[in-house]
Amino acid sequence: MEFAVIQTGGKQYKVSKGTVVSIEKLSGEHKTGDKVSFDKVLLVDDGKDTTIGTPYITGAKVDAEILEIGRARKILVVKYKQKSRYLRRNGHRQPFFKVKITGIK
Repeated sequence: MEFAVIQTGGKQYKVSKGTVVSIEKLSGEHKTGDKVSFDKVLLVDDGKDTTIGTPYITGAKVDAEILEIGRARKILVVKYKQKSRYLRRNGHRQPFFKVKITGIK
């Protein structure tokens, strides 16, 4: 089974063909069904030999298709100081892209 390790949004993901991964929102205009490619490939393994980048593999890329664009569940951010009547509540929803890996080159 061929797999690769890519870096996007400050995080690293182990992906193979057909994998669905939830990643950080990409900059620029994107919509569902768009094709994207990741060129920050750190490692590629094709079952026989492994290629490791320093830090990235030149010429390697991973193609993907955007399945869904959404926002995660709301988390509550609370600031509180006891005995001083200080309480601040704030909600946050992190945007994400759900992508399906279509090929590793």
